Amino acid sequence: MISSIRGEVLSAGVGWVVVAVGGLGFRVEVRARDSGVHAGDYVGLHTQLVVREDSLTLFGFPAPEELEVFGFLIGVSGVGPRSALGVLSVLTPFEIAQAVSLEDEKPFRKVSGIGPKTAKVIAVQLAGKLQHMLLSEHDHVAGQVVSGSDAGVVRVAANVEQGLLGLGYPEAQAHA
Repeated sequence: MISSIRGEVLSAGVGWVVVAVGGLGFRVEVRARDSGVHAGDYVGLHTQLVVREDSLTLFGFPAPEELEVFGFLIGVSGVGPRSALGVLSVLTPFEIAQAVSLEDEKPFRKVSGIGPKTAKVIAVQLAGKLQHMLLSEHDHVAGQVVSGSDAGVVRVAANVEQGLLGLGYPEAQAHA
């Protein structure tokens, strides 16, 4: 229904902003780290409107990948929009895709309100749905798009890194 919103910030707090659009002020729920904007700033957010019996709530994200992951997360049994927003406040879409591909629920347990059972459900129910995010993340190295055989090398390195993480190596060692 409302797929994006752009405008001047009228007010902001932890986890929300009010954006002026055509004489109206729309309250948008955002990740806590995105609420560092101030009145007078200009923002552009990709949004999803969540309709409940008693409310219409707009959730906004600076990147379309975050919105896509949000949609997948709220489709998971037991994960509501606030919990999904919490997951995206702690983990990037790439980190979520990586955890899901490894069926690793530990990263999800870092999120307030996500217990071990829900974390496992997230890892299982999203299996296979976020693979494209792993490839797209690793096809960009230091802000440059790689192509051809270089992209293949990057994918192999990413798979090796994921394998080492799955074996229990620390992230820094696996990356090296």
